[in-house]
Amino acid sequence: MARSGRPVAEVVLTAEERETLLRWSRRAKSAQALAVRCRIVLACAEGLSHMEIAARLGVHRTMVGKWRSRFVADRLNGLLDEQRPGRPPLITVDQVEEVIVATLEQTPRNATRWSRASMAEKSGLSKSTVGRIWRDFGLKPHRAETFKLSTDPLFVEKVVDVVGLYHNPPERAVVLCVDEKSQIQALDRSQPVLPMMPGIPERRSHDYVRHGITSLFAAFNIADGTVIGELHRQHRASEFKKFLVTIDKTVPAGLDVHLVCDNYGTHKTPEIRAWLAKHPRFHMHFTPTGSSWINQVERWFGFLADQQIRRGVHKSVQALEKDIRSWIADWNTHPRPFLWTKTAEEILDSLTRFCRGLSRDRCFRRVGQ
Repeated sequence: MARSGRPVAEVVLTAEERETLLRWSRRAKSAQALAVRCRIVLACAEGLSHMEIAARLGVHRTMVGKWRSRFVADRLNGLLDEQRPGRPPLITVDQVEEVIVATLEQTPRNATRWSRASMAEKSGLSKSTVGRIWRDFGLKPHRAETFKLSTDPLFVEKVVDVVGLYHNPPERAVVLCVDEKSQIQALDRSQPVLPMMPGIPERRSHDYVRHGITSLFAAFNIADGTVIGELHRQHRASEFKKFLVTIDKTVPAGLDVHLVCDNYGTHKTPEIRAWLAKHPRFHMHFTPTGSSWINQVERWFGFLADQQIRRGVHKSVQALEKDIRSWIADWNTHPRPFLWTKTAEEILDSLTRFCRGLSRDRCFRRVGQ
């Protein structure tokens, strides 16, 4: 005989509770923990089973049972975090909502973000209480991240093309990721650098003296990690053409050359097009605009900047160029190729999810207005 299972408490909402739950779950910037709890309670009120709710919302069924029980026992206040031993909390759910809404949808009168002190002054709560609310709902006003979406109309085609080269390079061909690191400055500190000592980090003066600039043209071989590098004082189309000649002399004659480049103007001038027409073994593959992350040589530039340029001290451009050439030569003695794992489909799927999240955020924002 099949077991009927443990009976669950029925969830019946008042009109005011339903309106509040819907508002919390739909607000454009509500903390996701609170929004999920509200959706669980709303689904319970529809009479769905724990398994059905868990499948719909992508949570575990024990989580559904927990917040059903908490709501039945304490109603809206039950959606806050677990009560701790000691005196009962003096903060109401409306006060918590006020802090969350103000944090997500407003800014202080004289600042670009909230601090615990400014939020405490606005809400009338203590700074420690504001900190606990932010921590409980995963809010970090002091942090900010960057993003950029490519507006290239051929974004999909270019991603498929470049990533396809990484995963399935053509036979009898070499794939090179090419770019320029321009305006590298030869910087000398105004006073001698003090070396690191036990318990004391290296110290250097905050100001510096400029001694000129140079530009590095680099081609990163995705197969073995070796780099073809060339330094020029400028980075015009004529310098890029000289670099193409260097690549042509370096790569064995029997191999085709596939170059992954960005959309910088010097890569597409009539002079460059004419040179490429005379060298049919060269094939250009352009990354989408605003998508330098897809060009592997950018990661290599990061190594160069971190290990050689950023903390280097150079009294002349010649000294800077000598150190860069030496660093490249050392890299090529022990080259390290990068392992590209994402497929084009995975990249496009990730971007689609991100764009859907932006669209949903705008939609919720309009609903809340």
